[in-house]
Amino acid sequence: MGSRSERDVAKIRCMYIWIDGSGESVRSKTRTLDFVPKTPDDLPVWNFDGSSTGQSSGSDSDVYLRPVALFDDPFRHDNAENGLKNRLALCETENAAHEPTRTNHRRSCRRTMSTTTIADATPWFGIEQEYTLFEADAKTPLGWPEGGFPGPQGPYYCGVGTGRIYGRDVVEAHYRACLYAGIKIAGTNAEVMPSQWEFQVGPCEGIDMGDQLWMARYILLRVAEDFGIVVSFDPKPICGDWNGAGAHTNYSTISMRESGGLKHIESAIERLQGRHKDHIRVYDPKGGQDNARRLTGRHETADIKTFSSGIADRSASIRIPRHVAQEGCGYLEDRRPASNCDPYLVTERIVRTTILDED
Repeated sequence: MGSRSERDVAKIRCMYIWIDGSGESVRSKTRTLDFVPKTPDDLPVWNFDGSSTGQSSGSDSDVYLRPVALFDDPFRHDNAENGLKNRLALCETENAAHEPTRTNHRRSCRRTMSTTTIADATPWFGIEQEYTLFEADAKTPLGWPEGGFPGPQGPYYCGVGTGRIYGRDVVEAHYRACLYAGIKIAGTNAEVMPSQWEFQVGPCEGIDMGDQLWMARYILLRVAEDFGIVVSFDPKPICGDWNGAGAHTNYSTISMRESGGLKHIESAIERLQGRHKDHIRVYDPKGGQDNARRLTGRHETADIKTFSSGIADRSASIRIPRHVAQEGCGYLEDRRPASNCDPYLVTERIVRTTILDED
């Protein structure tokens, strides 16, 4: 028997996705495979032109892509032959020496999460990702009158109906795509500012939080592309009396979740207070500059210079949900991370502070 022709070999497409040199945006490109990868290690290491993404110079432009997490492709699944699913591969970026590039914070986060002390604490995270939808001009929030403003905030949060909600078709398509891909999307809702939305991912353990959130962001951007709509993760997309956008991070360890865990939550808050400035520096890509526009003490935020905490207090740096205080165990919510934060930096900083008590 002769060998099968190339036409007879089942093909799938795998989209390689990575964080670019901005630390905020993602890039992607597709590779044809004649096998279905079951784990990231099954995939070949690839490369790209880092001089075009802010990750290398033109004279030394090749940057490696190392797949680290796999998801089903919700955009191409109908095209897969023989029931084979196309895949999305989240990748780390590496230089010529296979060391992490400047915006590859996953490697450090993974090492931290893998230490015995951290792993034994079983850290769980859930991130509430806020974002704003814009018209194709990237200047006018979706549904807002050109050159003007809608009515003041009030009826839009968790709202329903024409004149109150803009972009629900994008939100619903993103929700379905995340479920298909295998993202642990927990829910979604319209936010306080019109055309602003939120989705929640979690609970996720350790490094999985960053992997899941970055892929959910990619899927959102890709969905919005089909609608001709722009997604902004800017923490304060519109100046004035409008809410900003955050990435509120819910966090717990096994000791916090067990009976009597409230004392461990309170201890963690004390440690977070002691390193407030360190956290602010990594809670947005510009070392606090983006968050300074958002964390003003208004619009459900604490002032960036002042640490605070409270039960059911959405104007505090750290909120203890009311039911957690009543039940005596559960989790805390860090409300400081900006909507454009890197979840690898945020989650690593939180466990280093609360579990290892170190910088």
